[in-house]
Amino acid sequence: MARLTVHHTAVEIGAGEGPAQLRSVQRFHQGERGWEDIAYHLLIDREGNVFEGRPVDAVGDTATSYDPAGHLLACLLGDYDRQEPTAAQLVSLVGLLAWASGAYSVLPESLGGHRDYTATACPGASVYRLIEDGSLLVAVQAQLSAGGTNLVYLRGQEAIDRVSQIEQG
Repeated sequence: MARLTVHHTAVEIGAGEGPAQLRSVQRFHQGERGWEDIAYHLLIDREGNVFEGRPVDAVGDTATSYDPAGHLLACLLGDYDRQEPTAAQLVSLVGLLAWASGAYSVLPESLGGHRDYTATACPGASVYRLIEDGSLLVAVQAQLSAGGTNLVYLRGQEAIDRVSQIEQG
């Protein structure tokens, strides 16, 4: 892993809709695109829940011209040309990027948006602004200075129960 790259799904999303949108993204990526799984490694819903997409050790995919090999693909569920990210999403994004930086020895300064590598609006204007002005990088560096963060994976019934809780609000 050499880079931390932020994406968005470019589909507006509301509270509690994360699991349904993930299923929709997976159907589209596997069915329409013919990819192995969801293109992104980790995805964050409006409540700040982090979901695993493609395994981190697998190369992601994009529908654009850049080669995502060596990129950890973090994706915010939502359309950030039309929505603002929530505070919970941003807290989780900072934590996820700090975790990946520490876990994979990736320099936080490698942080970029999808649009930094090809002609696209991704990750949307309101998220890209945080990359462009350096505030996302500063927050990730502060998290790392404070000791980083751990990513806790839920598996099996525990994961099923958590998704059910999210969907029920």
